[in-house]
Amino acid sequence: MNTDRSPRPAEWRETEGLLPPAERDLPVGRHEFHKERLMAQIHDETRTTAPAAAPARPQERRGWFRRPAIVLPLAACALAGVIATSGVLAGQDGTDGGTGLIAGPVLTTEIGSASATGTVALLDRISLAAAESPAQEPRADQFLYVESTTAGTHVRTSGDEHTVVSKKPHRRQVWQSPDGRKGWLIEPGVSPEGGETLDSPHGSSSSWDILSKLPTDPDALLKKVYAESEGQGNSRDQAAFSAIGDLLGESYPPSGLEAALYKAAAKIPGVVKVDSAVDAEGREGIAVARLDNVSGEREEWIFEEKTLAFLGTRHVQVTKVENPNPEDLLIKPGTVTHTSAVTSRAIVDGIKQTPTRAS
Repeated sequence: MNTDRSPRPAEWRETEGLLPPAERDLPVGRHEFHKERLMAQIHDETRTTAPAAAPARPQERRGWFRRPAIVLPLAACALAGVIATSGVLAGQDGTDGGTGLIAGPVLTTEIGSASATGTVALLDRISLAAAESPAQEPRADQFLYVESTTAGTHVRTSGDEHTVVSKKPHRRQVWQSPDGRKGWLIEPGVSPEGGETLDSPHGSSSSWDILSKLPTDPDALLKKVYAESEGQGNSRDQAAFSAIGDLLGESYPPSGLEAALYKAAAKIPGVVKVDSAVDAEGREGIAVARLDNVSGEREEWIFEEKTLAFLGTRHVQVTKVENPNPEDLLIKPGTVTHTSAVTSRAIVDGIKQTPTRAS
């Protein structure tokens, strides 16, 4: 059996015990950006004798609410990269960095206008919509399945030359047991062919068992978020916003928690609404966002405008980076450093089983 909470095509617009913080220190967008850059440097330096590039400047750190931590061999860590152009993700043939993923042109997006006016009301509506779709509770022997389309971009360094490298969006599939101790990842260019185990004796910070113990009172929940993310990120409020965003992207929130997360987010200073945003599948919607004034990057949570169903997230470079390294200057405003679209979220009976078939 399976219970599918995926966004339905009919709902889209007609035009369409926690893990150590060190395992994922950065918000998703900047984490992937710097990881990609590092792996590109390693790849290039195996073919040249050029000196290593200057280390990346310190960026925000990530705390407690994180995606399931994925420990991979170093050479397998490079993720695909893409930037949206005019709201549509596209690419061209080619490969990059030895990952086997298709490389595309450097793509950009129009930066949607943001306003604090009406943000709290929008999050209240989103919370009500989430409350109307209660989650089913998995059995201990079942698995939580999340499938997404994901992409990002990075600066590739070869000697003294820095270039922006992008790849086409690609499929990511994650299975996780309710206690977070068993799991599986299938992601081209990241996992080996056929996938890779995510088993961990420590479990995952986004496991069902841990999430089900969180308070659903928005004030108590936000207090917990702030406490667990204290001292991380470029600011206290940005760390809290990013922590909540990670839960929305790759987990299966128990009934009541998703609605509480939106209400908690409404209480974070600096949260705004964005009139237009596009996820990695090209689905257009509205967004709730917050700008990190240090990195110049805006994290956006994207929702279908009519149903207010969660579609995905993206990180957009909105302003220039403070005190940048030379390669950071290549990431211009309008660059999408990371984007993800949830395409399926379900309870299934086994690893590698999807809502439509078992493999």
